[in-house]
Amino acid sequence: MTATWDDFERLELAVGRVVKVEEFPEARNPAWKLTLDFGPRGLRRSSAQITHYAREELLGRQVVAVLGFEPKRVAGFESEVLVLGGISDEHGIVLLCPDREIEDGSPVA
Repeated sequence: MTATWDDFERLELAVGRVVKVEEFPEARNPAWKLTLDFGPRGLRRSSAQITHYAREELLGRQVVAVLGFEPKRVAGFESEVLVLGGISDEHGIVLLCPDREIEDGSPVA
């Protein structure tokens, strides 16, 4: 299947900052409950299967996420955004992050 440019433009990708990391023992697969700050776009929550990152590694980190999806219920938790990462056989999910600090909520092009 080939996506069109219009398909890509319907996705809203933005940089957010992890401001809260909570344990998520109810999840079927190990995950964290994250709260992310997208600046003028507000706070959003996500369930993220990135438990090989310690809480301290995540807190304050900027990440790339997809906004605008319909919220997904994960073990009773409403996940509002999809945090993006590369999938590595050796390292698990490796977060996509800007290589320098930018404004929270910045769009990804």
